[in-house]
Amino acid sequence: MKTLVVGGAGMIGGHIALRLASKGHDVTIAGRNPPAAGTPLGSLKFLRLDYIIDEVPKARLAEFDTMIFAAGNDIRHVPAGADYYEHVTYANAVAQPRFFAAARDAGIRTAINIGSYYPHVTPELMKDNPYMQSRKDASDGICALASDSFRVISLDAPFVLGAVPGLQTMFAAYVQYAEGKFDPMPVFAPAGGVNFITTNSISDAVENALTREENGKAYLIADENLTFGQYFGAFFEAVGKPAPVVIDQEHPMLPDAAIPWGRGNNLFFEANPADTALLGYRRGDVLRCIREEIVPQFRQG
Repeated sequence: MKTLVVGGAGMIGGHIALRLASKGHDVTIAGRNPPAAGTPLGSLKFLRLDYIIDEVPKARLAEFDTMIFAAGNDIRHVPAGADYYEHVTYANAVAQPRFFAAARDAGIRTAINIGSYYPHVTPELMKDNPYMQSRKDASDGICALASDSFRVISLDAPFVLGAVPGLQTMFAAYVQYAEGKFDPMPVFAPAGGVNFITTNSISDAVENALTREENGKAYLIADENLTFGQYFGAFFEAVGKPAPVVIDQEHPMLPDAAIPWGRGNNLFFEANPADTALLGYRRGDVLRCIREEIVPQFRQG
């Protein structure tokens, strides 16, 4: 199967790309910039495109049977000088469904979006948060394209963590923080918590969704409910240090903007058990992934 992974140079898309390649898919990564040469992702084919400015090579899209989209925009992707909310609203709510429509028109038969959990668990926050609304609009617009000839779903995930061979991610900083490399940054964990999931679980869900899912549906996927004390503590304990104290103040590595339900509150939830069984993704993987994958990849000593 010829598969295009949009955003495949990043952590989520990269993990999916390598998983599908290991299962025999003919994988091409798409995005603005290629993955680093000499890495496992760098060995995959690359298609340069920017769906936000409508540079969509329709003739190239026609080469693929399946598309996985893991390139939703958030605060990390806003160009210098651009308005945050204007950018994410256009990128997610307008450009993303438009790109899926181009994939449909090019003859791609199956498309899977990696979306966000917010519309499922914090609908009351939508009206006051344009970013959250943009992720819902993206998922709604994509799923509305489903037809007998175009199978499309959205897998909507909470906080995601994971490790991809050869790829530097923000979790390198978490490991270095736990090792004490960021002195004199204060050592603590913020109050509150949320649900987490790993790239392993997301890749499981993608692999199974290619054949099992209900067309046109947005699925909430989820794994472990953890306090931020448990989350930060897992990094510290994996490098042989005690878990940091929890303090109810903004953390430089997890700012309040990333906790829109309010620092100090727990946003805990579970996915529908029937959906979890259908998609067949692993559970209980978050703390194991920190100990056995992320910390060993990034530990400096």
